[in-house]
Amino acid sequence: MLRSLSRRTVLSTLAVAPAAAFLAACSDSGEEAKAADAKPATDSTTTAAVAPESTGTVDMAELLKPGALPDKSMGKADAPVTVVEYASMTCPHCAHFAETTFPEMKTKYIDTGKVRYILREFPFDPRAEAGFMLARCADDNYFPMVDVLFKQQQTWAAADNAKEALLQIAKLAGFTQETFNACLTNQKLLDQIRSVQRRGADEFKIDSTPTFFINGKTYKGAMSIEEVSAIIDPLL
Repeated sequence: MLRSLSRRTVLSTLAVAPAAAFLAACSDSGEEAKAADAKPATDSTTTAAVAPESTGTVDMAELLKPGALPDKSMGKADAPVTVVEYASMTCPHCAHFAETTFPEMKTKYIDTGKVRYILREFPFDPRAEAGFMLARCADDNYFPMVDVLFKQQQTWAAADNAKEALLQIAKLAGFTQETFNACLTNQKLLDQIRSVQRRGADEFKIDSTPTFFINGKTYKGAMSIEEVSAIIDPLL
């Protein structure tokens, strides 16, 4: 479905897509990822979490090869650990990770030079595509835009009129009506985002979000900071 939508359809769908699309945005089949769905958030008052089981491995050299869009990354390029996350802007599990785990992960590992973090687009629906398009159009404010969209996910991803809701958020980020429309009718950008998603599915067998690759090992589902630490700390 994603590959057949025209640029006009992406914009028009924002105003009419059912809110149900938001609730089923974490897997390619329309069902939430089992790994993410079965994993409750770890309470910070409990004992240290055991590292989640990896679901496979990938060749990091292949994973880090340039794709249709330049990678958006944080952290030192030569950090001992590289984390690549594939996410969908309308995935509740991705938003949960972004709000509850990522801030501490950034402070503990990315800002200290221990981790290089890369976020790649894996949209499952037109609303997720639109969110990523706006983030890309925000240029140097890519990560702040992603952060805002995840924090306000319920106000736009499940809205009756996502176009209007996204416009209001975009205006706060400096977009005008004209630049907003220009971004969401940029067919080349849309094709590039779809190419990133397609490559993830075809080459790295991604079928749910969030999916993480940490120094070549695959982990599926939103992890707590304790689980992330249990994976990263032995690699340092």
